[in-house]
Amino acid sequence: MNHLFAKLLLLAMPALPLSCSSEPGTKTEKPRAAAQPAAAQDTTVSALKDYFLFPIKPGKPNLLAASMGELRPNHFHGGLDIKTDGRVDLPVYAAADGYISRLKQSSFGYGNVLYITHPNGLTTVYGHLNHFKGPVAQELLRRQYEKRSYELELFFEPGQFPVKRGDIVALSGNTGGSAGPHLHWEVRDAQDQQLNPLQWGGFAEIQDHVAPTVVGAAVEPLSIDGRVQGRFEKRLFTPVGAPGTGFAVADTISAYGTVGLLLQAFDRFDNAWNKNGLYRVEVQVNGQPLYAHVINGIGFPDETREVNQHIDYEYLMSSRRTFEKLWVDDGNRLSIYKVGPTKGKLRVEAGKTYDVEMRLFDAYGNVTPLRMVLRGEQPEYWQTRSAAVRKPTLRYDVLRNILRVTVDDTARQAPNLTLLRGGRQLQLRPSYTDQSRTVYLFDLRAGLPEFLRFPGIAQDQRFDRTAAVPTGTEQLFANNLLNVVFAPRTNYDTLYLQTGFKDKTWTIQNPRTPIQQAMRVTLKPAVPVADKAHAAAYLIRGTTASWAGGTWDGELLSFNTRNYGQFRILTDTLAPTARLISRAGGLTFKVSDNLAGLASYELEIGGRFRLLRFEHKNSTLFTERTDTLGPALRGPATLRLTDQAGNARVIQLQL
Repeated sequence: MNHLFAKLLLLAMPALPLSCSSEPGTKTEKPRAAAQPAAAQDTTVSALKDYFLFPIKPGKPNLLAASMGELRPNHFHGGLDIKTDGRVDLPVYAAADGYISRLKQSSFGYGNVLYITHPNGLTTVYGHLNHFKGPVAQELLRRQYEKRSYELELFFEPGQFPVKRGDIVALSGNTGGSAGPHLHWEVRDAQDQQLNPLQWGGFAEIQDHVAPTVVGAAVEPLSIDGRVQGRFEKRLFTPVGAPGTGFAVADTISAYGTVGLLLQAFDRFDNAWNKNGLYRVEVQVNGQPLYAHVINGIGFPDETREVNQHIDYEYLMSSRRTFEKLWVDDGNRLSIYKVGPTKGKLRVEAGKTYDVEMRLFDAYGNVTPLRMVLRGEQPEYWQTRSAAVRKPTLRYDVLRNILRVTVDDTARQAPNLTLLRGGRQLQLRPSYTDQSRTVYLFDLRAGLPEFLRFPGIAQDQRFDRTAAVPTGTEQLFANNLLNVVFAPRTNYDTLYLQTGFKDKTWTIQNPRTPIQQAMRVTLKPAVPVADKAHAAAYLIRGTTASWAGGTWDGELLSFNTRNYGQFRILTDTLAPTARLISRAGGLTFKVSDNLAGLASYELEIGGRFRLLRFEHKNSTLFTERTDTLGPALRGPATLRLTDQAGNARVIQLQL
């Protein structure tokens, strides 16, 4: 990158504004068409309005714990979470005629989940179940004993397990990754796109007369010349108002350059306090459309992780507040948007006023407006107000493609900042001041500096971003500490990579950076690891170590991960343990492992295999009362446990 950096030598002004249309949303483009069901039957709104039976207590009042499209960690919520009165084992009804095409049992994700495919090509999904019902339950049990495994996924032919609308196909539960008893219910098309079940007119079982509520709004500069209230940073505002009647940001917001709007809001259903997601958001500026999105369908699994592009992921990870970007960011492949040539980004010009109205909709037609006014103000550089000089301090961060350097220095005339690379120097003039702080901006697409130099600071500060990693093709980064192979879609946009090694810990970027596709990491220990059979990579979050695994090739350890952050090589030589805590209605074991986590388990009674079910949420193994194939729960028994590091324990019992 030196040749790019050299072109900027001796420049004394910030980079020029990015070229962008000054009028918002003058022409809209059609959203990408949703994938269509394989069958030819009509799946329009009118045809499907009464097609599906509500799967829990049909015909009676129900409550939702979550709606389709809610913004979850690393995914959009793919369906409806239907409350089950705070308990398990409510009857779950087939929503329409069809056949059971698939089921799966797992301690994670959807837990026990059932798929019913219907004649029109749509499939309904029923997750977190406690038990399956009917002939398919017996077939599952038979196959589990055949495979000697509780966790199993099965696929069935169309005529194998037919069901009718209203048949009881399962009992509700709290299995997998659920946080409480409920039914997770989805509708998918033949391409596995998760469709919003409420888009066909909702259900009488669910009542919603409550309009969305606005929590916060924000404006963020998106170009190097962009400013919000004179600064190159996101500015947050707390609108006042009420659901339905509307919210407003009280004061006019000064801005300049290309900016983006952000929104934090939620919706509620009648008689429920859960904060649910929005169905549709529209933005108009000076009466012209700028941006819109509607969550009728999310491609699974390809699109759902794009939620990390739809929201401000870094701000979520640092503040725990979820803001939706009301523009389409670079690399965002979601098909939910309707935008013009600016992709929802707003170009603000000096002397102009921009009346912004956001309209927030839920799936039942309730709407809340949010209004704010932006006024274009030309950025100006001014001197700091204090003539007193103190020892300056320097810090920097990277926002998108922009290096932002902030220097605390009360000199009346701020000096230039020097960027150094390979013996070359770039003099960077201050972009603006903020009280006694001076801010310098630099577009990193021109090249990465190695050091930053400022008058009054004795030692040059090293720039910790070691490489610019583009997206779209496989990329390799290697140094004496590690190798990283980035898949074409590991990163959503160009990554300015940070790496380091300290106290036996490797740092790869930071956990505030999202990942789409997994990357392949190879760690290079400085000191040989003695017990490689039990040593693996772990992701370190505070005092918690999570298994990342890996395979050894000589002195190198390689593993796949979808996490940035800190990694260590740890050795686990302790086998998992278990103790029998209950015999009421069956056997219940409490299991634990010190580090790697449970990988497999097996119970034999009198030399015969007996099925066990594992729930990771409470670390229990237990037998099922509905098990008709296993041996009786008496006599000599052997419980075998193995963790992910390969440590095994055999426990002998007399039942």
